[in-house]
Amino acid sequence: MRLAVPPGVFRPRSDSWLLARWVRAEVRPGAAVADVCTGSGLLAVTAAVAGAGTVAAVDVSRRAVVAARVNARLNGVRVRALRGDLLEPLDAESFDLVVSNPPYVPASTDELPAAGPARAWDAGRDGRALLDRICSQAPARLRPGGAVLLVHSNVADADRTLSLLRDRGLTADVVERAPGPLGPLLRERRAALERRGLLNPAAAGEELLVIRGWLPAAASRRAGLG
Repeated sequence: MRLAVPPGVFRPRSDSWLLARWVRAEVRPGAAVADVCTGSGLLAVTAAVAGAGTVAAVDVSRRAVVAARVNARLNGVRVRALRGDLLEPLDAESFDLVVSNPPYVPASTDELPAAGPARAWDAGRDGRALLDRICSQAPARLRPGGAVLLVHSNVADADRTLSLLRDRGLTADVVERAPGPLGPLLRERRAALERRGLLNPAAAGEELLVIRGWLPAAASRRAGLG
């Protein structure tokens, strides 16, 4: 895959590529896919290359939206890239797959950065400012049999992600755990995270988690979503 990442746009890292592998496996031919917090557009382009019928990519960053469009062209696929807040620009559209590698690094304040590189990773004091909203919004946008795929660190409370998705009618599980060393931001903030109980003082590293939430067709009919 050809990927251009201009200054000011989140450069794909291990979590991005981990989720991209699951996106390739999950996409069905002709599927409608939404990539929320798209960054460079890696996941959106991956879905399009894998055979999705339509792909929408959303980011609050203008530069990210431009990057997603450029990377779609570089790879010869069509991606509709939009600037906006999570799923809001997509109106009432429904999808077979919603994917996201959102900001999830716990910060010193709940106020999210309005601009600058930290906007790509800072996510409130518990790291869940975007995750909670995605888990609340995405299930209602799924078509019968559709799925949500998310990736984040275990520092950002996977149990809460699972609980939110299950509360909204999805069958949700951690489908992959990828242990590794703490990233540079978590190392820098380690003392503060330990004081707030977000990181075990004995932890040598973190786990990147891929979480899949699936909406059974029968459940969507009972809930009036199908």
